[in-house]
Amino acid sequence: MPGRRGWRGSGGSRRRINRFLEPCLLLLLHRGESYGYQLLENLERFGFSDSPADSSTIYRILRSLEDGEFVTSRWTEGDSGPARRVYSLTGRGDVYLKMWVKDLRETDRILHCFFSEYSSHMELHRADENGRN
Repeated sequence: MPGRRGWRGSGGSRRRINRFLEPCLLLLLHRGESYGYQLLENLERFGFSDSPADSSTIYRILRSLEDGEFVTSRWTEGDSGPARRVYSLTGRGDVYLKMWVKDLRETDRILHCFFSEYSSHMELHRADENGRN
């Protein structure tokens, strides 16, 4: 994405996507408790063709959410294999998710306006170019 220092490629968009992982994880946990790997797999529901982050990124975000008291975690014994950490949404996390949704709806509105303006401009631009030819 363009930035103060010029084109940054996918690095800039990856940071924005990583930030967007937070409300995605909150919504997944709103549906019920889950463990990290399961959350990572379920991120496909949000339109990511490939996982937007590796497991270390997901666990870092979950730790941050836990530090903010938006989620809690506990260890649970599995039927087979090692114990797993299971995450749950807290009441505070539910309020935080609602704040994210409000902000994302406003972002969605602004993006729709941007794309509409872009499309209109490009149609006029193409018409002007075709008129010159």
